[in-house]
Amino acid sequence: MIKILIIGLPGSGKSTLAKILSKKLKAKWLNADNIRKKYNDWDFSKEGILRQAKRMANLANEQKDTKVLVCDFICPFEEGRELFNPDFLIWMNTIEKGRFTENSIDHLFEKPKNYDFMTKKKDAEIFSEKIIKKIKKIISY
Repeated sequence: MIKILIIGLPGSGKSTLAKILSKKLKAKWLNADNIRKKYNDWDFSKEGILRQAKRMANLANEQKDTKVLVCDFICPFEEGRELFNPDFLIWMNTIEKGRFTENSIDHLFEKPKNYDFMTKKKDAEIFSEKIIKKIKKIISY
């Protein structure tokens, strides 16, 4: 299975891109907001955020019959990205500031040290095609 992780600040366009990519790749899609609803876990402390990363990783790893999996969540910490361990990391670097207040997840976001694709514009249709081309070059798909 190929695990694609889309990260970025709240409102950066993660879910929009994930929805389009999952359709074009005929992939399964795990959305962090839907997972948080399912588990009724809205804890955005560092502990809660890392718990969500671990939960997303466990759910992703359970998708044994899936060839490609697209996951989108803020994943603000490098530690959470390591827990998830994606095959392909997309950074939605489209906004300077998220929609939350001071001392929130927006201010905790650590810019990724490594990523496979980064965009500074919200244009999911155009970037989905570029991402798919890159995925096909990097990963035998």
